[in-house]
Amino acid sequence: MNILKIYQHKIIDLLILLNKKNILIIPEKLESIVVEIPPAEQMSDLSCNASLILSKINKKKPMEIALLLKDELLKNFDEFNGIEVAKPGFLNISFKSSFWEMFINNILKQKKDYGFTNENLKIKKYNIEFVSANPTGPLHVGHCRGAILGDVLANLVSLCGHNVVKEYYINDYGNQIKNFTLSVFYRINEILKNIKFPQNKDLYPGSYIVDIANSIINEKKIKDYDNFDSIKNDLTKSSLRYSMQMIKEDLSLLGINHDVFTSETSLVENNVVLKAIEILKKKDFVYKGFIEQPKGTSKENWKPRKQLLFKSTNFGDDIDRSLQKEDETWTYFANDIAYHHNKISKGYDVLINILGSDHTGYIKRIESAVKALSNNKTLLKCKTCQLVKLIKNGQEVKMSKRSGEYITSKDLFKEVGKDVIRFIMLNRNNEVELDFDFNKVTEKTKDNPVFYVQYAYARINSIFRNLKIKIDSNISLSDEKFYLDKYAIDILKKISEWPKCVEISLNRLEPHRITYYLYELSTLFHSYWNLGDGNDEYKFVISDKPQSKSKLLLLQSFCVVIENGMKILGVSTPSKM
Repeated sequence: MNILKIYQHKIIDLLILLNKKNILIIPEKLESIVVEIPPAEQMSDLSCNASLILSKINKKKPMEIALLLKDELLKNFDEFNGIEVAKPGFLNISFKSSFWEMFINNILKQKKDYGFTNENLKIKKYNIEFVSANPTGPLHVGHCRGAILGDVLANLVSLCGHNVVKEYYINDYGNQIKNFTLSVFYRINEILKNIKFPQNKDLYPGSYIVDIANSIINEKKIKDYDNFDSIKNDLTKSSLRYSMQMIKEDLSLLGINHDVFTSETSLVENNVVLKAIEILKKKDFVYKGFIEQPKGTSKENWKPRKQLLFKSTNFGDDIDRSLQKEDETWTYFANDIAYHHNKISKGYDVLINILGSDHTGYIKRIESAVKALSNNKTLLKCKTCQLVKLIKNGQEVKMSKRSGEYITSKDLFKEVGKDVIRFIMLNRNNEVELDFDFNKVTEKTKDNPVFYVQYAYARINSIFRNLKIKIDSNISLSDEKFYLDKYAIDILKKISEWPKCVEISLNRLEPHRITYYLYELSTLFHSYWNLGDGNDEYKFVISDKPQSKSKLLLLQSFCVVIENGMKILGVSTPSKM
């Protein structure tokens, strides 16, 4: 029940009726007429800008239009208790108590569906590809942010009624995999033959390589480790299997499980790359030509050569992009085209890619490829995640005791747990750098947002426990008249914004709005709780009895929203803290 959208439509319908009666002139499009929750200082429940929008076309001052609309709205909407006209022409609307009673009952009827229901929903098929870290080691903190963004977006899309598949693209093709396998090979020989591990910057020296090496030795499937080339394929498969097992375990600690794992190598070996390029050729999007000299390279180091190019400039990219290397093997971009062709062929309506901050310049070319392959029928949206900076005791943390190279996701999990990681990683827009402060996220204060939200939920549960009432009980007002004071109504107005928060978060793919909203809602609750310290009017319980059943209904609706919001985030709602 999105009351902002409902009353936007109701007011627009009234304006159309007034236009038919020749009372008002209206423009062809009325989408700019909006209904919002007014600022806290306004003593009203809704605010509408209709008078400002209609002023020019009617050649009248906004205040004059507002006074006319005030009379018409009060005549047509019995649930309106009053309307204040505020300069320069806003209509500030107040509801009768009966409306809010009906509103709470509606929330408690919908419960887990509140905020997600959409009668006009056109169900779409989404594919969200995220994490996709090179399978050459455990996940680090930087991966956590993208992993949680992708997983929470999948929750949001699913809860809003769409179909979603979570996919991990395994980059198991190229030199980094050869170097990774070599690293395992050298560790195995170090363990079995005491041959010192080479000092080579291209190798992976992390202690996790020793773990993989020991696992492969214990398998006893490979008998001879004298010659790398003779066992390379088998060793690569085993090394990747253990590495992916490690990654999946790291993701599981964060509450993340993918539906599909797609191998880059399998796309190449099954000629999917060639098939995708052939499709682009038939559409005249591929040609042989020369690319411009890249910026930053000297003429001495630049040798122009004729090569296979994709016409990405047809779709707004800066330059056409190369599909083959000098040795005529496929570029990473060509492999990526094949991967997206593979997804398009499965009939997805929307593809979402969660990328690292270093992939920003790559977005335009892959968007171009998807448009070309799908004839603009498949929508690709790319979201980039900026860096995560770990702070402890006021200092930036740079090293991990575990690996000696970086803080792994498992390190972080052991320090603070899943709930904190998932909430805090979404406590900023993914486009800006995030400070993860260990001290703040372990405090039991307002500065720790996940604690503050969970504590609000736990406090409400404690109220119901003390009253010996189940929190999901059907509470009847009986002879009691529904009433909430101004501050309680402020909480209810914030609750009414929940469907709007969900809708915007989905449309813009910005789940950080969920964490902001839950924190703001919880702040209103804690502030109300504190009012009760000095005034019985604001207490929830007096002498072991509810101050009013109306407040219990308010608390139940509050919990519905917290539960629904935390479900999107994949964060728990403990009843005790």
